[in-house]
Order: sequence, then C-alpha cells, then structure tokens
Amino acid sequence: MKTIAIDFETANEERGSACSVGLAWIEDGRIVRVEERLIRPRSMRFSPFNVAIHGIRPEHVEDAGEFPEVMDEFAGDFAGATMIAHNAAFDFSVWRASLDGYRMAYPTFSYLCSVKMAQRVWPHLPSHKLNILAEHLGMRFVHHNAAEDAVVCAQASIVMAEQKGAARILDLAAMIGLTPGRLHATGYQACSVRKVSARAL
Repeated sequence: MKTIAIDFETANEERGSACSVGLAWIEDGRIVRVEERLIRPRSMRFSPFNVAIHGIRPEHVEDAGEFPEVMDEFAGDFAGATMIAHNAAFDFSVWRASLDGYRMAYPTFSYLCSVKMAQRVWPHLPSHKLNILAEHLGMRFVHHNAAEDAVVCAQASIVMAEQKGAARILDLAAMIGLTPGRLHATGYQACSVRKVSARAL
C-alpha cells in the first residue's frame, strides 16, 4: 500500500494559492523518496506575511508549472494511496481549493492527520507543531520548506507506528481511534478522532 506525506505552502491567505508542494514516500517503515516542486499560482499574488514564512517570491515561480501540471506528475502515485499531512485540514483544503479553481475532479485516496496522531501517541509533548515533533525526534529541518515539512511528517508517522507496534501507519490510525479522511470524485470526508479507552492508548 502506498503511503505518502504531503505539505503545501501558499502564496497568500487563499487556500487555492499553492506555491509549492513537498512529498515524502514511505515504504517498509522508511522514507524512500522525497520530491519538491514550485507551483505558479493563478493570481501570482504573494502576501508579505506568507513570503516571510516560507521565503517563496513571485520571481521564484515564474517558470514553474501551474497546479494541474505539477500535480499531474504524481497522479499515478496518489491513486489509491494513503496520504498524510500535518494539520491535514489545511493541506487537503489547499488541494481541494486548487482543484476547484481549475474545475478539476478530485483524485481518490484516504488521508491521515499526523497532528491528530501525535496528540494521541505523544500527549506529553507541550505542543504538536511540526518543529516540536522534529525536536522530539532529534531532527534538524528548515520549517516551512514543503519537502522538509513532508519528511518530518513522514518520519514522525513512522516512529509513532513503530512505538505502538503497528505494521502500517494506517493500522496505527485504527489503534488510536483515528478515522481516515477520504477524498474522492464527488467530495470528501474529513479525518476524525473517535473516543477510545485510555487502556488502548
């Protein structure tokens, strides 16, 4: 089963303004491939706030492909995959809004939120932001670089599964009461957490 961590950065406050995407493929409990692509937003409006976060400027994406072209490169990877994002509600809303802007159909896959998983597996941490998880794992990374964010998301998910004795990250979700979200041609269902006994955690 394909498992891929994904992270988007946006040019402005609009969810459909993706300007970069990072991807990290997981196989047999390790990261086997990492990709990053710049994306040229349709409006090319970059807010100072967003630029200050990720450092991507209009001139960096002038020659980049737009969202459909960039994401089509990985369409075969996404089909039937389990996707993971840190704060999945954000990243998958970016994906949906971007597709909506081009009047394109949604791909079909299940997805998990590594924030929700970390809250269940590592409740003792002071926060479950990506930089806190990286510190917990002893990882150094450049925050808000899409590829590096995807790698930390992927590595955190791998370690959480290992610590709980789950063969797959999808199995971990079931163990901790996380119902995967679902994106499909006619819409989506959000990733959600159900109550489980303290003993199960």
